[in-house]
Amino acid sequence: MADDAVSEQIYTIPLRKVKSAPRWKRSHKAMALIRQFLIRHTKSLPSQIKIDRTVNEKVWERGSEKPPSSIRVRAAKFEDGEVQVELA
Repeated sequence: MADDAVSEQIYTIPLRKVKSAPRWKRSHKAMALIRQFLIRHTKSLPSQIKIDRTVNEKVWERGSEKPPSSIRVRAAKFEDGEVQVELA
């Protein structure tokens, strides 16, 4: 990812909670769950998390109604607190 990252971690994010959302909102909820998971595990602010386009494409791959049940991402945290996330 980036050479100047302070810490880099691979996470498997469970997305089973999206089943509680209405069908047409499931991929929206999945993206929100990914962001919440990363806020909790990287101890950073919501404005500091930058999710790569590839993660979004993976979640939306099968449409709004059928997001994946889990996703593996690589999160790199920098000195200024910014977290960049991409597919692992």
